[in-house]
Amino acid sequence: MTVENSKTGVTAGVVGHPVAKLDSGEKVMGRSEYIADLYRPNMVHGAVLGSAHAHARIVSYDTSEAEKAPGVVAVLTGDDVGEGRMGAFIKDEHAIAKGKVLYLGEPVAAVVAETEEQARSAVRLIKVEYEELDAVLSPEAGLAKDAPILHENLDDYFKVFDTGSAGNLASRTVFEEGDVEAAWESCDVIVEGEYTTEPQAHVAIEPCGALAEVDAGGRVTLWSANQSVFRVQANVCESLSLPMTRLRCLTPRVGAGFGNKMEAHVQPITVALTLKCGRPVKLILTREEDFEIVRARHPFKIRMKTGAKKDGTLIARKCEVLLDCGAFADDSPGVLGYSLLMARGPYRIANVRSEGKLVYTNKMRFGAYRGFGNPQVTFAGEQQIDDIAEQLNIDPIKLRRKNMTHEGDPWFLGQEVRSNGLKQCLDEVEARSNWKKRNQAAQRPGVKRGTGIAVAAHISGLLGTGAIVRMLEDGSISLNTGATDIGQGSDTVLAQICAETLKVPLENVFVSSPDTDGSPYNWGTTASRVTYTTGRAVAAASADVEKQVKEHAAQMLDCDIGDLELRDGGRVGIVGSNTDLPFFAVSAHAHWAVGGPLVGTSTLVFERDTLDPKRAVAQGLPFPRIGVMSFSAVVTEVEVDEVTGQARVVEAWSAADVGRAINPQLVEVQLEGGFLQGMGFALYEEMVWDGARLANPSLMDYKIPTTRDAPGVVHPIIVEAPEPDGPFGAKGAGEICINAVPASIANAVEDATGFRHRSLPMTSERVLRGMMSADKTSGEEAS
Repeated sequence: MTVENSKTGVTAGVVGHPVAKLDSGEKVMGRSEYIADLYRPNMVHGAVLGSAHAHARIVSYDTSEAEKAPGVVAVLTGDDVGEGRMGAFIKDEHAIAKGKVLYLGEPVAAVVAETEEQARSAVRLIKVEYEELDAVLSPEAGLAKDAPILHENLDDYFKVFDTGSAGNLASRTVFEEGDVEAAWESCDVIVEGEYTTEPQAHVAIEPCGALAEVDAGGRVTLWSANQSVFRVQANVCESLSLPMTRLRCLTPRVGAGFGNKMEAHVQPITVALTLKCGRPVKLILTREEDFEIVRARHPFKIRMKTGAKKDGTLIARKCEVLLDCGAFADDSPGVLGYSLLMARGPYRIANVRSEGKLVYTNKMRFGAYRGFGNPQVTFAGEQQIDDIAEQLNIDPIKLRRKNMTHEGDPWFLGQEVRSNGLKQCLDEVEARSNWKKRNQAAQRPGVKRGTGIAVAAHISGLLGTGAIVRMLEDGSISLNTGATDIGQGSDTVLAQICAETLKVPLENVFVSSPDTDGSPYNWGTTASRVTYTTGRAVAAASADVEKQVKEHAAQMLDCDIGDLELRDGGRVGIVGSNTDLPFFAVSAHAHWAVGGPLVGTSTLVFERDTLDPKRAVAQGLPFPRIGVMSFSAVVTEVEVDEVTGQARVVEAWSAADVGRAINPQLVEVQLEGGFLQGMGFALYEEMVWDGARLANPSLMDYKIPTTRDAPGVVHPIIVEAPEPDGPFGAKGAGEICINAVPASIANAVEDATGFRHRSLPMTSERVLRGMMSADKTSGEEAS
């Protein structure tokens, strides 16, 4: 599909052009190597035993039968690991269950054997004696006065920021601007409601896995499916109390992540196994284990209240959220804080208070998932904007346009918005969807049709990164960033930034695979940060090489540096003349004559403060510096079957301001894929628990959208409002494409049926019950 591109203009070169992904050829030919494809000499295979209880003390292990089973090489239990703990925000998790289990299926033992089949058979022979404890299965239960405590030593855990942890409260966050309570009196219309969203499984095409081997000196090399080799290194070394110098982490090809592979999964267990048996160990989870053991999108409970004047001016908003953390904190404190930062929406609202609690429960950990809490709060907030528009008889797009943020405005808590294409996004979807004539087409018998709109924002700048650009002897370029390409095409985008800066052909840039031994630090492929944050480092490192090239060329051509320019094809010449040199000659001069090899480096940490203390107050702020907003607007047209209640997306228009589309084709597939994943969250996907047990841990029972469910057309629309310090103006695109989708679909379903759904997913049963409800303004939920 051709991108419908609303652009500010394209310069010559590779930036702004839809070049094919660098790994396209190997994937088409089936030559990409994932964890499952790797092999090491003398390798053995691992399998894990999951806990039979959601909450219990481990009394003893009996591994004797497993140790005698055919092919078994070693058995691992919590007794084999020390007291080290890992975690992104709260260090609360051992490498394997130790002393206590906190969710059903938590790895409690592991086996390595000559074959995977032998390992899986043997691990079932391990007998674990438990002292079962009462389980906490909801956040409300976890906060009850007499609730069982999951982490008795919580006060002693290391915490990255002021989490306010106590009892089963893992973290709490409060943000406020203005005077919300006083502002309600000046509102002419107030809407409020409670909203819930269910857990969503990541369902990356590749389950989690790892391969580790130890050398003669006791140093471990670890390959794994991950979103950051550096987070893998930190988690494994913290949980196993290893010096980071003893662990080298690498990344083969990764079959998607969506957040599931950002923090640890089986890597610590795999390393512990290889250290115990002395042989290379491969451990890959089954699809069912991947569902049950790793992590999922947080279920949210949201209470929101929004007030406005008669003319539609938004005056106040209050948002309270309650999150199920699961057994371990993982990325959850960050998800809580970020969701509250985005709860105001991309609007000018002077009085806002957002607060939330994150509660430990005896369920699998919940963690990072595409959008990072943003789709959940946007689902609530954008429905309230539509409710206000209906009460005031104002067009929903007109109301959003009236209140939207502009370039130069402060975001919630105070950071300046330096680029903003939201108005253009709204203009584009309004025009292309023929919004003003929506729902005028004749409807098919037995079908209700409706159209919905929603808008959102998302960050691009966060934490640390780096880049190393080396000019090789022949003038070609080696680029090393430590950023993991998980299938989204970041290697290609970063190579385009490098090639454009140095004016070399893209095929002359080689991107190194992440390796903790040689790559510069990069926090991770998450939070839509690679294009903007790592891209800045790549542009700066490439500019460093450009400077060195000109210094050498000035000596070789006997001219001033200021008289030189880079030319297409990898050449440097004197401005206004035909005199130039190929990079080969310049690099040879550096390598063999004077100066030494040409190496450009750049490291940075995102530097803009989240909070302006003169404007707002914050308690429990997980990200002191986070920002650079991308924006989106999504219009969705749905049809709802009056007999079954099934809602089907007929057509969608998704516009995103990505600053500058380094590769429009890759932005397009993000917009299409993000829409489909958001549609799954809105209409189909729901992890269901039967008490403490996940009842649908397979693709037989867990519904994700297929090609049969996809809309007839998704129109991806690229809007470009360049970020001043972004690489060529670029911002992130990976998550902005999903955040507004559930809310847009919910508004379309309400438009079609007259019933406001406040719970996700909007399954056929819920939609049918909603249509059968006589009072659409009662606020009651079809649950």
